[in-house]
Amino acid sequence: LGIYGFIIAVVVGTKIKEPTGGADQPVVPQYTLFAAFGHLGSGLTGGLSGLAAGMAIGIVGDAGVRATAQQPKLFVGMILILIFAEALGLYGLIVALIMSSSGGGTCPSA
Repeated sequence: LGIYGFIIAVVVGTKIKEPTGGADQPVVPQYTLFAAFGHLGSGLTGGLSGLAAGMAIGIVGDAGVRATAQQPKLFVGMILILIFAEALGLYGLIVALIMSSSGGGTCPSA
């Protein structure tokens, strides 16, 4: 789950551009507020989905280990439920990547 956050950070970090201009020319920002909020949303999406997946994996893992100790036939079912819990984090990564890629435009002027 930790690698998902790293992937989102690398994708967002590569899209941040320095302002152009300076000295005697006016400074023109290349990183718009629209893109910044898109990247904030993608980071929150990835982080909160990773948090939820981690909590689900912890709860299922604890209950699964205790149940498997009493009944070894439950091992395969426990692994399947853990895979479904991991899928929550993967879905969050996919949504975060979509959000960070769509945040590169400029705001329409009123």
